[in-house]
Amino acid sequence: MTDPILPRIRPAIAALAPYRQGKQAGPDAFKLSSNENPFEPLPSVLEALQHTTPINRYPDATAGRLRERLGIRFSVDPNQVHVAAGSVSILHQLILATASAGDEVVYAWRSFEAYPSLPLVAGATGIQVPLTAGFRHDLDAMANAVTDRTRAIILCTPNNPTGPIITSDEFANFVARVPGDVLIILDEAYAEFVTAPDAVDGLAERVFERHPNVVVLRTFSKAYGLAGLRVGYAIGNETVLNAARSTGIPLSVTSAAENAAIASLDAEPELLRRVAQIAERRTRLIDGLRAQGWDVPDAQGNFVWLPTGEQTDAVAAHFAENDLVVRPFSGDGIRISVGEEASIGRVLEVAQAAR
Repeated sequence: MTDPILPRIRPAIAALAPYRQGKQAGPDAFKLSSNENPFEPLPSVLEALQHTTPINRYPDATAGRLRERLGIRFSVDPNQVHVAAGSVSILHQLILATASAGDEVVYAWRSFEAYPSLPLVAGATGIQVPLTAGFRHDLDAMANAVTDRTRAIILCTPNNPTGPIITSDEFANFVARVPGDVLIILDEAYAEFVTAPDAVDGLAERVFERHPNVVVLRTFSKAYGLAGLRVGYAIGNETVLNAARSTGIPLSVTSAAENAAIASLDAEPELLRRVAQIAERRTRLIDGLRAQGWDVPDAQGNFVWLPTGEQTDAVAAHFAENDLVVRPFSGDGIRISVGEEASIGRVLEVAQAAR
């Protein structure tokens, strides 16, 4: 039997590995592979989910109520707010809006696993700039990588999966070196977990007002615990966000997601108390791992990084054998999400045995 004739697929897309989600965990295991919030939704959020638009009706394509609410929260016009199905969706939209064949997109590596696919899907070229020895963004090298073909730069702070932040001073110096017609995407998906006083905070510092080429990304998936509903947002220049809106898939934010996000903003003080608990667990996890001799970089998200290098797969298998599902990046290291309280001691016990 001959093989069927199939549609022609772009070679670059055919060679692109699909995004790989963190493995699911069995009933007795801790799932520490996807940077999810270990707390269950608040009762008020669950209540909001009972009052969504009937599912036989389309949601509001603009997520207008949520954009209004975020506009009030951050003292911006709602048109300066864009909402989509997770901040990664907005990343895709922004790259599609700015880059195509012959253009370049600069990002640090290793960083968020989805970044390499963004320019490729747009037909552009990704320019990876290695992290420093301390697993931080090398902003000088990234600025030096900018050419007349550069259309966008992605900065992830805290950096996923390694953990360190970009400071306010570092960001200010970097922006000053980048031409104003190059989009700078400040991906702050884990901003709520940051405790470092010198970390850049794109919204609190209103960097998008001083620099119209900067867009700040946030998400409800992590700190707010709505990963399963997929809702994220961007704040920046209206013209830039309109371009992102033009490239997005219409009606991608469900009414359930919008209602839950608004309810989460109503319950923000309670949710941020949970975030503080996760940050405290993170500190204990870092201290314990370092006491064992692991070279753990500063962690400011809801995860820690073990630079296991060539031993990554073997160490990850050891964790899996002990009912701890972690996220290995072969040849580089292992990301361990900060999970339930009971998981902290287990991680330290298994990590000690893996030394």
